[in-house]
Amino acid sequence: MKTETDRLILRTWRSDDLPQFAAMNRDPRVMRYFPGLLSDSESEAFYGRIMDEFDRNGWGLYAVELKSTGEFIGYVGLHEIGFDADFAPGGEIGWRFAAGFHNRGYATEAAKAALRLAKESGIERLYSFTAKINVPSERVMQKIGMAKVGEFAHPKLPADSPLSVHVLYRIDLQ
Repeated sequence: MKTETDRLILRTWRSDDLPQFAAMNRDPRVMRYFPGLLSDSESEAFYGRIMDEFDRNGWGLYAVELKSTGEFIGYVGLHEIGFDADFAPGGEIGWRFAAGFHNRGYATEAAKAALRLAKESGIERLYSFTAKINVPSERVMQKIGMAKVGEFAHPKLPADSPLSVHVLYRIDLQ
């Protein structure tokens, strides 16, 4: 699977993406809005779950590379919501990019392409959520046409965590 934007390629993962993926997941700048850094083995397990989701659904989190260099810079795509909530079961759109590629519009560009792929796959509604303090990701949600539908306490985080309160956005595709 491969789709292109002006500057990016969204594609199926390759095993040679794993070192850059693991480095990204170990970077405190990238992971500042997540509960913790991922070890190499945790990144490898995450990679396995991504591949399983593609096998199961025909969609998932796509590897993103720069057209100009072929460099892996992160991921964007669709993911099954993995916890109990009033908006689950369902799908979410999400992204993560290496720190050197933040604030360049890549997440917005890639997310718009992922929304097109979701629509082509017949997906009718997607959610996106992040810690309330993650203003950069919330801005991406707004730029891709999602509407804020509320806030919630993430059930997998302690109530006293600064990451506990999440914003919730939705987009209807059909």
